[in-house]
Amino acid sequence: MHLAPKWNLITRTILPIIWQPDAEKPNGQGWYGLGDLNPSLFFSPAKPGKLIWGVGPAIVLPTATAPELGQGKVSVGPGVVALTTPGHWVIGALANNVWSIAGTGSRPPVNQFLLQYFINYNIKHGWYVTTAPIITANWRASSGNDLTLPFGGGVGRIFKIGFQPVNLQVQGFGNAKYPDGTSPWGMRVELAFLFPKFSKAQEKEMLEEKLKQLDQQPQAAPQK
Repeated sequence: MHLAPKWNLITRTILPIIWQPDAEKPNGQGWYGLGDLNPSLFFSPAKPGKLIWGVGPAIVLPTATAPELGQGKVSVGPGVVALTTPGHWVIGALANNVWSIAGTGSRPPVNQFLLQYFINYNIKHGWYVTTAPIITANWRASSGNDLTLPFGGGVGRIFKIGFQPVNLQVQGFGNAKYPDGTSPWGMRVELAFLFPKFSKAQEKEMLEEKLKQLDQQPQAAPQK
């Protein structure tokens, strides 16, 4: 989103769908549903150099459908993102730290750090290989239970549904370190709707392509 001649606003909103096994019931029982909504806003230069960056607020809203799937708190804090695209590569990182400011009084306060580094190598036809683990630290947890440290990766593809660009990826991770009672591994399936800023020439090309598709559609025979 273009805010001013020198600044853009980049938005990133995550609404996770979570399956959380119950460690006390090893027969496959657990909780399934929505997690907390996590919108982030980044103010970024409209004309960046080789390094694209942005800073702004990270927000967590208590939208979880079960207490075990969320924090029950409204949390806010600073966030930063930076990336570069040398050749076929996309390399960067996103980080934030949020503190709770409101929410259910019976739930513990939040002081949580998140770091997601991402490394993509783009191949043909929109496909890419990627590693983008999400490292989290709960600064209020006891020693040894404060860090989740995953490693792994997967594949993804950028394609269009109609005229809407989307990014679909699947990744698997093992956790080198994780709190007691949580899983030693994880899997993430991510679908992101992309809203790139098109030039006037690109908009004209898309319109011409759409008109061409309409011309190629069979016309219904007139009713007698």
